[in-house]
Parts: sequence; C-alpha cells; structure tokens
Amino acid sequence: MPFTPDGALDPTLGEHAKQAGMAQAEAATDPDWAATCDEAIEEMARRGQPFQASDLVRAGLVGEPDDHHRWGARFGLAARRGVIEHHHADKSGRATSRRSLLNTWIGTDTYRQQAARAEAGEGRAA
Repeated sequence: MPFTPDGALDPTLGEHAKQAGMAQAEAATDPDWAATCDEAIEEMARRGQPFQASDLVRAGLVGEPDDHHRWGARFGLAARRGVIEHHHADKSGRATSRRSLLNTWIGTDTYRQQAARAEAGEGRAA
C-alpha cells in the first residue's frame, strides 16, 4: 500500500505551506523588480484582458525574475489588493514550461473603474 505522510492531504497545512513559501519568495525578491512587476500587473489589469506572467514580459513591461517562484508572490499580492482576480486556468505560453497549467488573471471590475476615474481626474487637472 502506498505511504502517505501525516498531514500530506490536509488543505490547512497546504495553505500554510503556500503562505510560507510566498513569504520566503517575497523576502528574497529584488525590491526594484517587485515594484516594476506590480506596476506591470496593474497596467495589464487596466487593459481588461486575461493575462499570465509571460504576457507581462512579452509586452515589455517587466523582465524575468531571477527565480520563477517570484511571480506567485506578486500575483498573490495583487489579488489580495483587489487589482486582479482569477479568470481561468490555461496552458502556459512559455516554451520552457512545457505548456504546464497556469492561472490566468484579469483586472477586477472595481480596480478598472477606479483606475479609469483616476485617469480621468488626472486629465482634467492637466
């Protein structure tokens, strides 16, 4: 019979491990890259089209991080801030990922509306 370690199937422990890993990735992330990545996510969110991390790079909004695990913390933070939400799962657009299944994101309606109002306000002030 296959061996399953204690707690291996516990969703609470899985969530804890995810949060710990994201915190570790965040602590090791270059702050300049993180800020540029956050701006790139916000830009793509304003566009209202579904996107993945590779789309940020393809659009020239941010370069690749030193470790691909850095992406998760940035997307997680943007989701918690209400900038983006999960849209669907799709195959990666990266050749190096062998078309693995990834989350695809989209800007939230609330964020897009707030961004449009802020942009309109800036246009009047000019």
